[in-house]
Amino acid sequence: MIRTVSVGSYILIQGVFESQAPNGNMIVRVGGRTYEGKPVTP
Repeated sequence: MIRTVSVGSYILIQGVFESQAPNGNMIVRVGGRTYEGKPVTP
């Protein structure tokens, strides 16, 4: 499932959902890298 997370004020990253972090952030995978950020809701 593709999810979007916000990393910083202006950077949005779309990737495959990996997991939910204990602090409420979401972890997504893009290629071989993972990114953690706040979930973006439509």
